[in-house]
Amino acid sequence: MKPKHNSAAGVPIMDAEAIRRALRRIAHEIVEANPNLENVVLAGVPSRGVEIAGRIAAFIREIAKTDIETGVIDVAMHRDDVGTRKELPVVHASKLPVPLENRTVIIVDDVLYTGRTVRAAMDAINSFGRPARIQLAVLVDRGHRELPIRPDYIGKNLPT
Repeated sequence: MKPKHNSAAGVPIMDAEAIRRALRRIAHEIVEANPNLENVVLAGVPSRGVEIAGRIAAFIREIAKTDIETGVIDVAMHRDDVGTRKELPVVHASKLPVPLENRTVIIVDDVLYTGRTVRAAMDAINSFGRPARIQLAVLVDRGHRELPIRPDYIGKNLPT
């Protein structure tokens, strides 16, 4: 994964080692908060969230000696601005292990800002079923929410 950059100054926010440490810490927090890992699904938001979910799953495998299911949850057609954009969104296939009932789905994305992508992800997940819980893991939390959404697992807080 490429280092995260502060676009205004071109200065790296997190280098590869900082990203690795943050994802490992998130994996530890997920293991601690979810004693029944067989019922946990990591659902990555394309494209960076999918890669992050895979890396967290690998750390969980290392830590807890168990495999955790991963999936992809595309939000393109669930966004509240889909009708107001000049171009149609690029749609990716969503792939989640079903059924979701009695499971914890953890939405995984690289950056959380307004919360609108997460709201769209929750709508998309609900089209697959009704999970017992939905949690949120993000690499970077920029703050400035427009919706009442709070991540459960954060790699780095970076209010902009």
